[in-house]
Amino acid sequence: MQIKVAITDDHLLVINGIKTMLAPYAHISVVYETTDPGQLLNGLSTNPPHVLLLDIQMPGMDGMELCRQVYKAYPDIKVIAISSFMETHYIKQMLRNGAAGYLLKNTDPITLVTAIEKVHAGEQFLDDSLKQSLLNEVLTGQKRNSYEIPLTRREKEILKLIAEEHSNQEIADMLFISLRTVETHRLNLTQKLAVKNTAGLVKEAIRRGLLD
Repeated sequence: MQIKVAITDDHLLVINGIKTMLAPYAHISVVYETTDPGQLLNGLSTNPPHVLLLDIQMPGMDGMELCRQVYKAYPDIKVIAISSFMETHYIKQMLRNGAAGYLLKNTDPITLVTAIEKVHAGEQFLDDSLKQSLLNEVLTGQKRNSYEIPLTRREKEILKLIAEEHSNQEIADMLFISLRTVETHRLNLTQKLAVKNTAGLVKEAIRRGLLD
């Protein structure tokens, strides 16, 4: 059976690289691609794939929020997150938002094809190194040093505006994104920095030098 794949990444170079890796495999075809996350849902409605390869860090809309929207609107489409982030926070959040798999952008063609085949068959797929990271966290109860946890470009923008005491709606208006997206980013920031509220978020961000 032909497996139809769509790719969304804000870097055309990444899209072309993925297409090159998939080209030798006759049972997989790329039917849709876009660098604009805002156009993704419309594209999926006109040419729905079996599998969507989705970058988790894009301007305009966070990939984690976009994954949630895709899963809600098109539950039959299997989403595989593609990212350069190995942090378990990102992996767990994408899985919670409906992703069926998570791959690093430096993955090899065989792993990429295996992931597509697995999720198309109804299974979940994580690269072995990511599985080990999750297992280590469960077994030891430890995460990587908090100072090593990277923030996305959008998270940094929102964190700065939160520290300036802007409301969620004000932040949404200033960044031209939805209120729900801001709320999701705020939740992600509190989880990532292990705090309970806005005061704790700002205090922890200052302590780590994230607002310099």
